[in-house]
Amino acid sequence: MIDPVCPLDYRYGRKELIKIFGEEKRLQYLLDVEAALARAHAKLGNIPTSAANEITKKGTTKYVKVERVKEIEAETKHDIMAVTRAFAEVCKGDAGKYIHLGATSYDIVDTANALQFAESTEYLNKALKGLREALVSLAKKHKKTAMVGRTHGQHTIPITFGLKMAAYAMEVDRHLERLFECKSRLLVGKLSGAVGTGAALGPQALKLQEEMLKELKLGVEDVSTQIVCRDRYNEFLGVLCNIATSMEKFAQEIRNLQRDEIGEVAEAFEAKKQVGSSTMPHKRNPITCEQICGLARVVRGFIIPTYENAIQWHERDLCNSSSERFIIPHSIILTDWIVCQMNDVFKDLKVFPERMKKNMEISKGLPMAESLMTTLIGKGLGRGEAHEIMRKTSLKAAAQNKTLKEAFKEENKKLKILTDKEIDYALKPENYLGATEKIVDKVVKKLTRS
Repeated sequence: MIDPVCPLDYRYGRKELIKIFGEEKRLQYLLDVEAALARAHAKLGNIPTSAANEITKKGTTKYVKVERVKEIEAETKHDIMAVTRAFAEVCKGDAGKYIHLGATSYDIVDTANALQFAESTEYLNKALKGLREALVSLAKKHKKTAMVGRTHGQHTIPITFGLKMAAYAMEVDRHLERLFECKSRLLVGKLSGAVGTGAALGPQALKLQEEMLKELKLGVEDVSTQIVCRDRYNEFLGVLCNIATSMEKFAQEIRNLQRDEIGEVAEAFEAKKQVGSSTMPHKRNPITCEQICGLARVVRGFIIPTYENAIQWHERDLCNSSSERFIIPHSIILTDWIVCQMNDVFKDLKVFPERMKKNMEISKGLPMAESLMTTLIGKGLGRGEAHEIMRKTSLKAAAQNKTLKEAFKEENKKLKILTDKEIDYALKPENYLGATEKIVDKVVKKLTRS
């Protein structure tokens, strides 16, 4: 056995997804398409029903072996020709001569691709739903857990951790929508011959195509060349890259919030056995999130060759074939994997509300300047005037290393606008969360029904 080189063989990817794109399952998809073609021919009276039955019976990897296909391909230098010959060898009587009747290789290949897409996207769909559920749970649990908001890496007015999770949940929900919409255009096959005319299939070409693809529960490519139009694949890879990018965004946020100087959340850590560093015993690294970020970059890297594959010479060249053998399995397997990993992170995420509260105090109340500004406006000051007062007060507090409360109380002695009670109320983060609870509740309600 060859020592594995690709990390998908031993490190990344769910077994179920890897199996879908493995040699044996791939061969089975090709055999399924060939058998469906034979049944379509038999239904239209083009070949004996007995031949179609024999082809269907022997159209499994129990009879047609990967090893035999490889032996023949070594001689023919043609993968689909090797499949059809190996298939014909195991069929009784003259049934073998009806295999691949009127078809071109990519009638079989692209239709088999669609079958792989159909099965693999079901797994991805379930994984995304699981992630959405985990995020909704966190949103619900932490809708009142106040934390500092951050823009440009700097402290802003407060948000809640639940609001952050609600935003992520909605993002995942949109990915589910995109995946669903994309599948209607992705899950199509073809039976139209070498250049899309169906000439070798005879006068019943369109009916044959319809029957074969109906058997396989796939849509029909409206107009093809030798291959299914690659704009369909471009769209799908775009959806995968979009999903992968969201996963990296979520993971990067966890990594940043897990920094020692922030410490508001953390990946789960198996204290009894897990090792953070080979030299620094104290380390507890966000390794799953880091893995997600790295693999998301790999997925996005496939978008360029995918788009380039859509540019074919005339009715077809072969440039897409080799690269798609990498692009299709790797992009799907890795996207599914990082969604599952992200789900695990959020399900076991450690959230530290007390640290969130402590971090809000680091800025000595400065993020609450907007709250005081709106309170001043409520007392009759113009927005511009209130903004200028709070701008100067904030700068003074920072320059003199005072809290915003101390600096504003000095200013308020001159203004005589707010009472101490009003100042205290305006400076409490939990009193300046706007419609946060309603927003989170709305998201939870919407996604709990989905």
